[in-house]
Amino acid sequence: METNTQSEHVHLLIIGSGPAGYTAAIYAARANLKPVLYQGIQPGGQLTITTEVENYPGYPEGIRGPEMMVDFEKQATRMGADIRFGMATKVDTSKRPFTVIVDEEKTITADALIIATGASAKWLNLPSEQRLNGSGVSACAVCDGFFFRGKEVAIVGAGDTAAEEALYLSKLCSNVHMIVRKHEMRASKVMQDRVLKTTNIMVYWNSETDEVLGENKVEAVRIVNNQTNVKTEIPVSAFFVAIGHQPNSGIFAGQLDMDEQGYIKTTPGTSKTNVEGVFACGDVQDKIYRQAVTAAGSGCMAALDAERFLSAQEHS
Repeated sequence: METNTQSEHVHLLIIGSGPAGYTAAIYAARANLKPVLYQGIQPGGQLTITTEVENYPGYPEGIRGPEMMVDFEKQATRMGADIRFGMATKVDTSKRPFTVIVDEEKTITADALIIATGASAKWLNLPSEQRLNGSGVSACAVCDGFFFRGKEVAIVGAGDTAAEEALYLSKLCSNVHMIVRKHEMRASKVMQDRVLKTTNIMVYWNSETDEVLGENKVEAVRIVNNQTNVKTEIPVSAFFVAIGHQPNSGIFAGQLDMDEQGYIKTTPGTSKTNVEGVFACGDVQDKIYRQAVTAAGSGCMAALDAERFLSAQEHS
């Protein structure tokens, strides 16, 4: 990897700033590891596009996702973590100290590395979806639902996120048309029950999106029943995609062990990757739970694992 005129060496580098990254920073700073954290392209991670968080312990009245992430950042800063805006664009974990290029211009070397880069929304990869992205097509109902208050909208997905976003939209929009590929949802029972009891959410079972219609803005969505092949056009003003996420692990490809979906593999019960001194936490390595509280817990694990690793290096 090319060296750079702008270079700096740090003891512990944390890449990513959701619950996992910030918790790792809190623990590492308290252990006097002087962590430097780069926030990445979405400071605060996915919780910054979440409205109410009701299931994180310690917030009896619930809290808005962005406010919660501000609290995390403030706490990490107060503990002494060096929080910076910037995105890791290249990484070399082949030898220690590890080398990370930030924003394609600054070189950071680090004795230990914690990866907390999270995951990003998946798309259907329809040409019309990409063409109308930002003109009625969105992967974040919480961000953009407000713009379609009182209008008809569609949402595609069958998991907890899709159910949660459909319920959110139902409070803003006249009708929500929910497109579900199979005859059942993957969402938890409580979320399914809420959706099915909401009178202005219409669920289309065994259906897939054929095309989003409209020239300069969304005007309708055409769906196809995958049992009868019958196509139906539904007039809508917005189309929301909530079909899951993919881990933000691309820059580590070929360097760290990953599963077929790109989630970084860690030794069970730890945050350790296949490279000694590199640790992974949060949604970039967790495809099962993917909750704020489990991400925070794994961030704690990563900081403790890094602390033990660095201590062993100093005493070896």
